Amino acid sequence: MPAEGIKVVLFDLGNVLVNFDISPALRRFSGFNGKSPEWILKTLLDSGLPVSFEKGLISPEDFHRNLCSLLELRIGYESFVCIWNEIFFFGLQNRAVFHIASLLKKNYRLAVLSNTNILHYNHIKENFPVFGIFDELFLSFEIGDTKPSREVYLKTVRALDVLPENIFYTDDRKEFIKSSSLLGIKSFVFEGADKLLEDLSGLNII
Repeated sequence: MPAEGIKVVLFDLGNVLVNFDISPALRRFSGFNGKSPEWILKTLLDSGLPVSFEKGLISPEDFHRNLCSLLELRIGYESFVCIWNEIFFFGLQNRAVFHIASLLKKNYRLAVLSNTNILHYNHIKENFPVFGIFDELFLSFEIGDTKPSREVYLKTVRALDVLPENIFYTDDRKEFIKSSSLLGIKSFVFEGADKLLEDLSGLNII
């Protein structure tokens, strides 16, 4: 039976439902411009360009063009997309989380709240068995904002049409959990499938 009060179980995506490692992509880009992976990562983060893309403020084509200019890359769009998307993998931990989500599906609405861009979303949708069991997806590039913005959580709660305390939420980023907790969402830092089970059991959800 569903736990009293909890109606929705809300999952983060990256490093919860699917894992990612940006190191291979950074090394590939390094081969095109001769810069170090560390320089590429810092330059990207300092520019704010990935965040703009995650907010849906620029198209994939504009993102590619701006990224090439920023990183001094000469790489075609299709090759760029392949490198940009190769960071994801579906490991044993992800499989365990997906199994837990499948069990919860019997009694709860399931939703995803993720900072992501349209290229990564399409790639995951096409290559990993993740989204099929979820009732709602709340994606930053569609929302127009990114976690840990308070407005992101408010929009999610409104769309779910439940009270914040009716939501169980797990995310690997502590600062995101802190922000959601301030609204009354029952929020837990994701530290692996075993810990997730403990957190769910502690509220009699599973």
